[in-house]
Amino acid sequence: MKAAGLKSPDISILSDDFLAEVRESDKKNLAIEALKKLINGDVRAQAKRNVTQSKLFSERLEAAIARYHLNAITTAEVLEELIRLAKDIRVARARGEETGLSDEEIAFYDALAENDSARQVMGEPALRVIAHELVTVIKSNVSVDWMHRDSARANIRRHVKRLLRKYGYPPDLQDAAVQNVLQQAEALSAEWAA
Repeated sequence: MKAAGLKSPDISILSDDFLAEVRESDKKNLAIEALKKLINGDVRAQAKRNVTQSKLFSERLEAAIARYHLNAITTAEVLEELIRLAKDIRVARARGEETGLSDEEIAFYDALAENDSARQVMGEPALRVIAHELVTVIKSNVSVDWMHRDSARANIRRHVKRLLRKYGYPPDLQDAAVQNVLQQAEALSAEWAA
């Protein structure tokens, strides 16, 4: 039982204590492999909630490991890069509390903001509003088999396009944004349709 006023320790795999222990390990190659597997597992689990973020972290992990295997960076450098990646993953998880968005809204926000020019043109507040409305609209139109029915997919695509136009999302970037949003909806829809 916790005493009143005491903060519970961070016992997650990617906690500062764990990462410090990995950094100080005598067996750097084993530490790299262990951290790589843990990060990869975390990224795969995250793919069920946030496709865009998962893709970004996966690419960063693969790039770091590829540079290491090509001897472009040392063992110590790849270890530091993996530790930074682990910390970035942890920060990304906590982002919802800071922005006032739910995990689902953050996932759609990331899908919309993947294109930097769209984020610059639209700005954070507009993308947050669109993300909030996307969750509402898509949740209300998702059925168990919507991914397999062309008419249901077309209906959701139409709603997404309408929202993007309503808020002035750059027209030349809309097709990519719609694809990203649909991918994200597919990842979340199993939970919503249940």
